[in-house]
Amino acid sequence: MANDFFQDQQFADIVFQEEDIKFKEYENCNFIDCDFRSCFFTSVYFIDCTFTNCNFNDTKINYVSLRGVEFMKCDFTNVNFAMTDQVIYDFNFTDCLLDYTKFYTLKLKQIRFSGCSLVAADFMKTDLTEAIFDHCDLRRAVFIETNLSKADFTTSFNYVLDPELNKIKRAKFAQEGLSGLLAKYEIIIK
Repeated sequence: MANDFFQDQQFADIVFQEEDIKFKEYENCNFIDCDFRSCFFTSVYFIDCTFTNCNFNDTKINYVSLRGVEFMKCDFTNVNFAMTDQVIYDFNFTDCLLDYTKFYTLKLKQIRFSGCSLVAADFMKTDLTEAIFDHCDLRRAVFIETNLSKADFTTSFNYVLDPELNKIKRAKFAQEGLSGLLAKYEIIIK
């Protein structure tokens, strides 16, 4: 893969190596069943790309631009997204494994997590204004100094967050999830 720019291509069943991905730009590309575990993403641009059933487990991400990107059924276990490009970004996750991921201090307004496992994910100081958590497992996820204004948690479960440590104005929660907002008080809800 000697090119630096790829457009309108499909990549399937490829095990990418570190040099295969560095300093590259991909536009309107599809990645299916690809393995990125050996990669160190440095100065990579993904524009209007789709990733399906790809493995990013423990991948290092540094200065990656994600614009109009959809991730479906991908494994991001223990990935740190904190160094993604924040100038123009737009990415969403569907049915992805995002356990132990870090989104620390990112501005992720209107991001959508649908059917994802976010066990012990770190959202500390993250701006999740109008984010949608649709049928997500948020067990042990960390929300401290997080902006959750207008975020939607109505179908998600196992979350525990402190309303006194987070901005939750106009956020949506299902009645079944209210115990996650009151956990620090150790009260019994029946």
